[in-house]
Parts: sequence; C-alpha cells; structure tokens
Amino acid sequence: MKIIGKFAQILFFICLPLLVFTGSVAWAVNSTWLYTSGFEKYDVQQILAQNGLPLTENDLDNIARDFVHYFNSSEEFIHLTMQINGQAVELFNEEEIIHFKDVKGLFRLDYAVLLGTFIYCLIFTAGCIFWRRGKYDSFLARSAVIGSGVSLGIMLIILIAILLDFDSLFYQFHLISFTNEFWSAEGNMLLLFPGGFWYDMFTYGALFAVGLALIPGIAGGIYMLFVRRRKSDQYPQSNRQG
Repeated sequence: MKIIGKFAQILFFICLPLLVFTGSVAWAVNSTWLYTSGFEKYDVQQILAQNGLPLTENDLDNIARDFVHYFNSSEEFIHLTMQINGQAVELFNEEEIIHFKDVKGLFRLDYAVLLGTFIYCLIFTAGCIFWRRGKYDSFLARSAVIGSGVSLGIMLIILIAILLDFDSLFYQFHLISFTNEFWSAEGNMLLLFPGGFWYDMFTYGALFAVGLALIPGIAGGIYMLFVRRRKSDQYPQSNRQG
C-alpha cells in the first residue's frame, strides 16, 4: 500500500505543475483583456492604419473576442473580414490562417492536459480525504506543499528565462512547436501581434501560474501549522494525565 501511495504522490508532483502551467495558458488564451491591452499598449490601431488598414477601437475589441471564440469553437480555420471603405477585406492571408489553425491545435492539447491533470489531482485529493478518513490528511497537506514548491520552481525558471532572453525563448518555442514556418508569414498577423505583445502575454501568464501554484502550498501549509498547534496544545494535557 505504501508503494501505491508513493507512486500516486510522485504522479501528483508531476501533474500539479502541468495543471498550473496549462491553467495559466488557458487563462491567457481566453482573456480578452490581454488582447485589448496589448493592442492599446503597442499602438496596433495606428500601425495598422499606416499599413492601409484603418480599424476602429471597436474593431480591435471585436477581433479580440473573435480570437477567443475561434480558439474555443469547432471551426477549423479563422476568417476575419473587416469593412474598409465599404469593402470586405480579409484580415489574414492563407499562410497566417494555416498558422492560427496550428496554434489552435496547441491550445486544444493544452485543454486536454489541463483536464487530465485536473481530474487526477482531484482524485488524489479526494482519495486522501475520504480513504480511511483522517489518516491521509497530513499526507495530502505535505504533498500539496511539496507539489506547490516544485510548481513554483518551474514557473520561476520560466519567468526568469522570459525576462533574460525572451526573443531566443520565443524563437525556440516556434521551432519546436510548429512543423512549418507559417508563423513568420508577413502580413497583418505580425502587425496585430508584435513581439512586445507576446512578451507581455508570456510574462502575465507566468505570473498567473505563480499565483495558481501558491494556492495548494498555502492551503497545505496552513493545515500543517494547524495540526502542529493542535498537537502542541494536547501535549501538556498528556503530561498532566501521566
């Protein structure tokens, strides 16, 4: 039984960082605020206008919502059409559209890993709480603290790598993640999403992951302190009885 418990705990240590990471990616993908704040910060509206695509702020807000919808829909390809001087203009070219399909595939993989790790962590937690009730509570708390520490360590390493050399990290990410070079296609994609936009999104995502990683660690730490205090309160009573 101890071997099974140790194996389950090690698997928990693997799943918790993955849960934290994929959870932060899912949050970033679905945060329209990250899109719109990036558009504003990097003057995307002005840059697009200078390149013959005069869009309003409302247009950019709609683009942000359309991306969130696309990444969560069953649509294979994204097609964003903007009205420019009374004419319908396709926002992205063919290579860019294929690239966004590849990106959507990565996000679908992220969702799958998120769901799988969440289910395992939930089962592990429920098992520790309800199996021979009370016996494995401290085991769960210690596992949460250690798993949180592992998650924090990984996320902090990623955050430091982002801060030190984001360009190289971003480039290597594309080489590993995609089988084609459509991610470098020249068009409105690069104007809409400049390098600084992705730097901010990765940074916010890593910080969000750090916040997620702290939750189980804090909860487990509080429980361990509670148990230790309760035992220390009971210890003088046992001495008096003796």
